[in-house]
Amino acid sequence: MLALLCGGQGTLSDKIFDLVADRPATESVFAGATACLGEDPRKLITTRSAEELSANHASQILTVTSALAIHACIVDLLTEDTAVTGYSVGEMAAWSVAGIWTAAEALRLTDIRARLMDGVAGPDGRLGYVRGLERTALEHLLERHRCEIAIRNPDLLVVFGGAERDVIDLCREATTQGAARAGLLAVKIASHTTRLEPACTPLQQALATSRRTPVADQRTLLAGDGGERIFSVTNATAKLACQIARPIDWAATLEALVELGVDQVLDLGPGHALAEMMQGFHPSIRCYAADGFRTIDGLRNWVASEWAGRPAARD
Repeated sequence: MLALLCGGQGTLSDKIFDLVADRPATESVFAGATACLGEDPRKLITTRSAEELSANHASQILTVTSALAIHACIVDLLTEDTAVTGYSVGEMAAWSVAGIWTAAEALRLTDIRARLMDGVAGPDGRLGYVRGLERTALEHLLERHRCEIAIRNPDLLVVFGGAERDVIDLCREATTQGAARAGLLAVKIASHTTRLEPACTPLQQALATSRRTPVADQRTLLAGDGGERIFSVTNATAKLACQIARPIDWAATLEALVELGVDQVLDLGPGHALAEMMQGFHPSIRCYAADGFRTIDGLRNWVASEWAGRPAARD
């Protein structure tokens, strides 16, 4: 069984659309993103500074666009039992990949999500990470520096959020307390913390009135905050909306994929962090990232070859 993973915000490379920029199948995706950004994302990614691209609104739209564009180029090759889930804002892409929303609708809702978050977050939010601290030590630091856990990943990797100055101070102290690594992420908003609570209700209202496709057309969709299988979209929209102000248990989501019987993973991106995370978490699962292929034809060849039972050629 194949699982598609849709990535979250992070450092965006100006290469993220290289595989798909000229593919006819992606035109509706890029048109939807252009409507949200006011500029074609293929141009924007090459003309804006890293600072501008890391702004929450642009970053969320570009992140979702990247995953949806890759998916548009391989969707005709996927089997019905393909599973999908998403990491943070990647879950907005995952709901489209699963067949709940069109790409344009997913991007429209991501635009609303990002704007609502910006409207309540304040100017000083930031995400950071710590790897290698036991729970008790980490909880002590979080309390001392007024920060909150945002995402729990495998291998004692925790993303946390708060005011930027507090996040910087926690990272600095964590390295003196035995953390293997600690540092800032290129996400300038304290996603998945209570700082975003006021945005939950209006986002829930937007999701509840979204234009959806019939349930029968959907793939297996797992929630990104713990791996619960989503059967009722109506019931799941409230939880999806509230995730912006609640911690995500991505480690549990990966465990749920294993229990589902997934034996291969394709990280739709951007980047390859989720493929690497799953490989480290469960080495027996074959993990690939779309950005590890030099051409979209190479990626399509791998997908087609795998499900035809032939050795896949790497391109």
